Amino acid sequence: QVQLVESGGGLVQAGGSLRLACAASGSIFRVNTMGWYRQAPGNQRELVASITTSGSTNYADSVKGRFTISRDNTKNTVYLQMDSLKPEDTAAYYCNLLTGGFRYWGQGTQVTVSS
Repeated sequence: QVQLVESGGGLVQAGGSLRLACAASGSIFRVNTMGWYRQAPGNQRELVASITTSGSTNYADSVKGRFTISRDNTKNTVYLQMDSLKPEDTAAYYCNLLTGGFRYWGQGTQVTVSS
């Protein structure tokens, strides 16, 4: 059983910053990938950023240069630093963990960017 607990969403003005965190617990393989996806109303869920245990990262083109993903392997926690936020970043953000061939999701945290 794996649990993902997210925190850090909220309301921010355009140009502002937010930091999301997601702590994983349970049966987690040492080698895994953690990441963030987002879903806006009427849109499909899309990858925002991911990071492997070794620190390799992948970003959506729309957030490159503005968002930074990082992780603390000792705490099984992944972070998403979001800077220069735009109204189009408004969405529910979901933490994701891929481990042992299984994919797990957090409950989601809302990020709203006002113009």
